[in-house]
Amino acid sequence: MNVYVSLLRTGVPALVGWLVTLAARYGLDLDPAALAGVVAPLVGFAYYAVFRLAECHLSPGWGWLLGYARPPQYPGGKAELPSS
Repeated sequence: MNVYVSLLRTGVPALVGWLVTLAARYGLDLDPAALAGVVAPLVGFAYYAVFRLAECHLSPGWGWLLGYARPPQYPGGKAELPSS
């Protein structure tokens, strides 16, 4: 379940960044390479940051805008590295 949640919460901001980039492409006269290479990742990062902070500081319900209302939980403890 944690892998699904983490993938969903990564994919939704990426999708939002892509959609905003598509919308900006029609409204602004910008280079398509700049939009794809700079704007989409920045929008996705900003989207994730805003709703992750809202989820932490305002209400856990904001997590739905990241695709799942609760961040993945990973077991505590340290993983051991394989010895060579």
